[in-house]
Amino acid sequence: MNWIVEKAQHEEAIIIAGFQVDMAEESEKTLLDSSLVERGVSEGMKDENKGVYYVVKTEDGIVVGSLFLTREWSDWRCAWYWWIQSVYVRPEYRRRGAYRALYEYVKQKARENNVSCVRLYVDKTNRQGMATYASLGMRESHYLLYEENL
Repeated sequence: MNWIVEKAQHEEAIIIAGFQVDMAEESEKTLLDSSLVERGVSEGMKDENKGVYYVVKTEDGIVVGSLFLTREWSDWRCAWYWWIQSVYVRPEYRRRGAYRALYEYVKQKARENNVSCVRLYVDKTNRQGMATYASLGMRESHYLLYEENL
């Protein structure tokens, strides 16, 4: 299939928010407040300093997946790291190259922008996601993630 990857449009925010609600429930068994997620996606789309959403579509224009791309400055490398977040592909389109198309697009853009590293984090129990990322050339980092909710 020929996938179309492009920057998400504001009218796609509701679709992307739905993806996020589905992803959280599927991968982490977490129920999100859909109205809060809709506001969060909408706010993210208004300000590219927060990040940029990308979608993958069928040739017919059906949005089947998305990701959110944020950035981090590395003083060690004097370069940007890009973080892939909020990855989701509709179940019926998985294993058909939709995420591969998104990821290859991000890598192409990263190279064009002299980005040093592309990263993501994944829930420890999401074996299918880990296998997908590894199959595309990503490797587990030596870093662990720590957090404190405030």
